[in-house]
Amino acid sequence: MTGPEVLDIGREGIWVLIKISAPIMIVGLVVGVIIALFQALTQIQEMTLVFVPKIIAIFLMLMLTMPFLGATLGGFTRLLMERAITG
Repeated sequence: MTGPEVLDIGREGIWVLIKISAPIMIVGLVVGVIIALFQALTQIQEMTLVFVPKIIAIFLMLMLTMPFLGATLGGFTRLLMERAITG
């Protein structure tokens, strides 16, 4: 395996990481901003108010995107195995 092939695999791995983590991170960010806005408007400064809705939203997003996550990781693994066999 040559240097450019290794860099291609690394680049593809980073792209897969971004595709997998983006939906979950975006949901966490949106829920966090909504909670922060709610806290600023009502002046409620309870710390558990931030964590519980975020955990629930991220868990639900994980359950909804699990088929996409599995297919993306499976495709990347298949690509790695094909390159390992041929190269």
